[in-house]
Amino acid sequence: MGRSIKQLNTSCRYLIDSFPVSVCDNIRIARSHLLQGEAYRGKCVSKRCYFYGFRVQVITTDQGLPVQFYIHAGAFVDITAFKAMPLDLPAGSQLYADAAYTCYEVEDLLEACEQIELRCCRKSNSKRADELHIVFLKDHYRKRIETTFSGITSFFPKKIHAVTPQGFILKLILFIFAYTLNQIID
Repeated sequence: MGRSIKQLNTSCRYLIDSFPVSVCDNIRIARSHLLQGEAYRGKCVSKRCYFYGFRVQVITTDQGLPVQFYIHAGAFVDITAFKAMPLDLPAGSQLYADAAYTCYEVEDLLEACEQIELRCCRKSNSKRADELHIVFLKDHYRKRIETTFSGITSFFPKKIHAVTPQGFILKLILFIFAYTLNQIID
């Protein structure tokens, strides 16, 4: 389904970001039987909190339709997971990301090998500063993915009950799939 959406996306603009999915509250981490280990303890900087669970990397079109996702342990930061993520975008695409994806080597490799332009929002002390119109475009396109995340998480129940980590991940996949179908139908 993601491949079909990519073929229909004539603008070749994509957005990438991640959101956390908690398995349990922080106070219950020691008693968690579903997951064990520090690899699942992550920090969500935008929400100013820690969580215990998974992080979902999502690539969407500029209209907010998810085309690809990658689920990994919560402790891994965005750029580390992005390096491990199998990227399947058409050549000539533009991938908009926040400052957490800043890695000049990855940008150069994607441009040279895959012909994909990674457009990260730059920090103020960046070595590769952007012009003002590029900064405006990056900020404009980046806002759409946060709306997509709120739509996906609205499909989540208050508590996701699972007995195994694989069952938990399967339910996450079903919620993302349900959101994508809902957006296509609307």
